[in-house]
Amino acid sequence: MEKLKRTKVSHYVEKLAVPSEPGLTNAQLMLTNHDLKPVEPERRQWGPWNFVGFWVADSFNINTWMISSSMISGPDGISWWQSWLCVWIGYSIAGCFIVLTGRIGATYHISFPVICRSSFGTWGSLWPVFNRAAMACIWYGVQAWIGGQCVKLMLRAIWSSYNDLPNTFPSQSTNTRDYVSFFLFWFGSLPAIWFPVHKIRHLFTVKAYFVPAAGITFFIWAILKAHGIGPIVHQPGKATGSALGWAMVKGIMSSIANFATLIVNDPDFSRFARKPKDALWSQLFTIPVGFAVTSFIGIIVSSSSAVIYGGDPVWNPLDLLDKFLDGANSGERFGVFIIAAAFTLAQLGTNIAANSISAGTDMTALLPRYINIRRGGYVCAAVGLAMCPWNLLSTSNNFTTYLSAYSVFLSSIAGVMICDYYVVRKGYLQIRDLYSARPSSPYYYTFGFSWRGYTAYICGILINIVGFVGAIGRKVPAGATYLYNLNFFCGFIVASAIYYLLCRFFPIAATSDVWMEVGDEIRNPSVAYGADDEVDRTSEGSPDRYDGKGDEETAIRERKMGNF
Repeated sequence: MEKLKRTKVSHYVEKLAVPSEPGLTNAQLMLTNHDLKPVEPERRQWGPWNFVGFWVADSFNINTWMISSSMISGPDGISWWQSWLCVWIGYSIAGCFIVLTGRIGATYHISFPVICRSSFGTWGSLWPVFNRAAMACIWYGVQAWIGGQCVKLMLRAIWSSYNDLPNTFPSQSTNTRDYVSFFLFWFGSLPAIWFPVHKIRHLFTVKAYFVPAAGITFFIWAILKAHGIGPIVHQPGKATGSALGWAMVKGIMSSIANFATLIVNDPDFSRFARKPKDALWSQLFTIPVGFAVTSFIGIIVSSSSAVIYGGDPVWNPLDLLDKFLDGANSGERFGVFIIAAAFTLAQLGTNIAANSISAGTDMTALLPRYINIRRGGYVCAAVGLAMCPWNLLSTSNNFTTYLSAYSVFLSSIAGVMICDYYVVRKGYLQIRDLYSARPSSPYYYTFGFSWRGYTAYICGILINIVGFVGAIGRKVPAGATYLYNLNFFCGFIVASAIYYLLCRFFPIAATSDVWMEVGDEIRNPSVAYGADDEVDRTSEGSPDRYDGKGDEETAIRERKMGNF
């Protein structure tokens, strides 16, 4: 063993290791690093207005635009006001889910991978984390591809000949021009991944001012080209009867599915909040309002394309800007360049917030000895480059099908996580035990895996699996299709209900009979075994439950069991 340590390979392996707290065991080195530990007070810099700016900035992106405008396209398209109603309902519901998960991070200042250990087990949490990390990497590629389309418009607005770049790609799904644009956006995004999470908020502040202004400009321009808003809003929807009802249900679910990753990874940002309240009302109201305004602009602009050019509405705003360039004068080309530049910034901010940081945070939990958020973000970018995101965006049907599949897996994770914190544990977590690999830890369960969490998770997926098969083209019973149209709710409700019942009949440790959050106790984020023994108690001899009787402050002191 000593000889092995002297080899050059071991030397370089050690050089790759990220800094870690002294005194950690080998098992603990697989559970923690600086980016996984609870955020210390000095880095809790996000106030309510930072969250408002974050969501205003995040709402103005092409993805949000396409989801709302795709509701009015196709043979079962609905009218503009029906589409907007779906958006309000969907994002209001998503906002409620966001604040539920965000409060956990804002109270205990821990990220999603660490929270998962409470319900899935110390080692069992790795699968949900990997699941979400993989999806975030795929989504990074999708958003980067859309960003590349923005770059293409910018270049075409400057050099019209760029549109005729010779194609050397054998694939029919893309061409040299589009791939070069995609690569330029991908490469230009790399510097933004370098900055730490608590400082990246400045990017969203800039985005919150510039991008909405450009979106409103696009909105006014489209109305002027359609000779007023009257012809736009008087276009009827195509769906009627039950088809109309289910089209609206699908629209609501697509809006929620757009938030599937953000619902589970909001703790990655909310843990930097100064106090829990900062991440509550600012998110609850900004999300539906911000996304509804963006969607309204997208719906009206998409509807205007049917008036301007005839035929079906153009559901992708970039395709509509591309049409604006046909026969455009120099002023119009400059306008397209500015709007496309704003959309490029929008895609950059959204990709960093929703995908790069979340994937990076997840990867720190998968291999914390060698990966931090920054390194994980670059791995995510590499996967996004290697995949083929253009195949997912070939039609609006492919796009919405992917979104639905995306939410099937994450809704089950959210159901287990939220039920565990709010219903089963009533807000009580033993923070140091979340970083413990000892079998005595209440989160170690059976060999580090919680069979209750996994059973609930699988049940939440199974309720949707038949409908998903139907969504990709196979013939399935009509009932399965109807259930799948409500996929996020079905997965969430089934997973949370099963988890509650299992914990009811097979009780778990470290819970409370009354609501009791002890996040305010977190000050010194040391997770090494034996640290702060004078202040903190070990799990041996500490009660597993608090029944609400006696002096609560005394009970908290007696039950800290590693909370700091």
